[in-house]
Amino acid sequence: MSSRDAILATVRANRPGLTRELPSIPRFDSAPPVSLLDAFKAALVSMGGAFMELGEGADPLAPLRARLASGLVCSAVPEVSGNLPLSKVQRPSDLDKVDVGVVRAAFGVAETGSVCLTDEALVVNALGYLPQHLIVLLDPADIVVNLHHAYDRPEFRRHRYAVFHTGPSATADIEGVLIRGAQGVRSLTVVPVLRRT
Repeated sequence: MSSRDAILATVRANRPGLTRELPSIPRFDSAPPVSLLDAFKAALVSMGGAFMELGEGADPLAPLRARLASGLVCSAVPEVSGNLPLSKVQRPSDLDKVDVGVVRAAFGVAETGSVCLTDEALVVNALGYLPQHLIVLLDPADIVVNLHHAYDRPEFRRHRYAVFHTGPSATADIEGVLIRGAQGVRSLTVVPVLRRT
């Protein structure tokens, strides 16, 4: 048995046997927005993200397909095909040359314009960080009003990895100069696409 396993076994064996109810936490949503989608869009844009409306006609994803027509695209969603299949990714660092990554959010948060990405949706967690641009499909029915509701979602108990993305990567120096795409994706675009059943 390794030292790590011995330490973890000792911790597990000596856990207190207390079972206490968690305190009830207020939801702080006494006046939710009329439209969660509109509130989500406004918060997303204020954080530097973009919202792409679907097209009309036979192919509502036509505007998205046009945007993905050039460059190296890696998609983790069945609705959009890329030219770099995830099955060909041997190491996470293989995604550093990807122009656009396409993933599906587990849900969105109207209050902050955030999307929750899980290990299941990303397949390779680096897909949320290494591409130059990230496109996130989000079912409008999966938008919750605020972070209090978000943390009650099952994704945080069911998955090994769940993370919020709120707009593109950004950093600011002491003088307040904001730079987007400093350490991660340069742009984050959310597209309202119904979840396949």
